[in-house]
Amino acid sequence: MLKNRRSHLARFFEDYSLDCILFTNLHNIRYLCGFTGTEGALLLTRDAGWFLCDSRYTTQASGEVGGAEVLEVASRLGSLATLVKDQGLSRIGFEASYTSVAFFKTLSAALDGHELVALGADLDDIRFCKDADELQRLSDVAALSSAALLAIRPLLKAGVKEVEIALELEMEMRRRGADGRAFDFIVASGVRGSMPHGVASEKALQAGELVTIDFGAVKDGYYSDETVTVAIGDPGERQRTIHEIVRTAHDMAIAAVKPGISCKELDAVAREYIRECGYGDYFGHGLGHGVGLEIHEKPVLSPRSDAVAAEGMVFTIEPGIYIPGFGGVRIEDTVAVTADGCRLLTGVPKDLFIS
Repeated sequence: MLKNRRSHLARFFEDYSLDCILFTNLHNIRYLCGFTGTEGALLLTRDAGWFLCDSRYTTQASGEVGGAEVLEVASRLGSLATLVKDQGLSRIGFEASYTSVAFFKTLSAALDGHELVALGADLDDIRFCKDADELQRLSDVAALSSAALLAIRPLLKAGVKEVEIALELEMEMRRRGADGRAFDFIVASGVRGSMPHGVASEKALQAGELVTIDFGAVKDGYYSDETVTVAIGDPGERQRTIHEIVRTAHDMAIAAVKPGISCKELDAVAREYIRECGYGDYFGHGLGHGVGLEIHEKPVLSPRSDAVAAEGMVFTIEPGIYIPGFGGVRIEDTVAVTADGCRLLTGVPKDLFIS
């Protein structure tokens, strides 16, 4: 598995004529060697690797790291410089998108006489398409998260505070095995629904309101992301209409997912339908984003995206309408691209649930 993942690095070694690549971003480190701790560095050549950590992580790394020699070090950069020199490595690629100016200066000083080659954000493309193990983990955490929301749905009634819903949902996720919540849950009822990122507040739900709940869990390093909009009591005609428009846009975009379609085209499927229905000015964000070892990762689905869907990609489809002073609706599922379309990972029904 790790060997297959590292095969994605071949083009960087080739295109940049590199002797090795230094990884300090923990998500990429976990992906490439399995280490789940919070500090360390991974140095990879085409056919060898070394994981550098201090004594706090030696035992953990020895049990987790695959395909790399674990080196316990007192000075990470000093030991890195020695390792590079001893291995006769000259051109060293590094993750420019995750490297501060201060760290780059320190790294340059430690590796004086060696050539540092900045690798851009496209290095993250190695995690674009998920392998079978990742797809299973993403499916598992999505199912867990969806089941938690369904379990606490009876709590969605007038008089209950948004923060109470968020707390109970997180606790239910943990009872079902989640390591934690994926992000601060959005629970936005009534006029607060016009805020795409309206995190749970002290506001109490009221009869006749819509409430948007954006939630997710994290387990074994992998994330889930899902959004439902439900009605507290009988909603008004305009609320029903807006929900139906968003639901249709959501369904149309999911039906269009297949290998080879551009992420820009997918965004346009939902965006054009919402525009045709007269609400184009109220859908301001992109249609979706990748989900994996991070809650927001590549690819991005937006009018500016240059990514193309491919089998194994996992991303969200989440159109919305947000009307200031009135409220809003967002409906979101996470999908995995298959050979001939996609499959849903998230599982809460997206029809308008009326509590």
